[in-house]
Amino acid sequence: MLEPANNNELPPIPGKRYFTIGEASELCGVKAHVLRYWEQEFPQLKPVKRRGNRRYYQRKDVIIIRQIRALLYDEGFTIGGARQRLMGDESKSDISKSQQIIKQLRVELEDVYKILRN
Repeated sequence: MLEPANNNELPPIPGKRYFTIGEASELCGVKAHVLRYWEQEFPQLKPVKRRGNRRYYQRKDVIIIRQIRALLYDEGFTIGGARQRLMGDESKSDISKSQQIIKQLRVELEDVYKILRN
């Protein structure tokens, strides 16, 4: 779903636990109002809400947002089609999320290795 080719245009996900809506917006290449709308349309997207109704996205939320973005913008799905695809892929999504996290960690470790080598 989120192919490495598409992922190259997006920045790597930092090793933080929570991201603000602005940070998630930058990491996923969509505007904050789009994220708020997608929260209504996609039941999988549930950021933690704290004081003042502020949203905090976890790494899994950022990955889901990137998947939604790829379905809508790259593959041409409608909102309804993307929702069905994500619901149908929930069992597969755990595996793909794990694979994406592993790929992300590998990239980050390679960067650290390059820094340490110099």
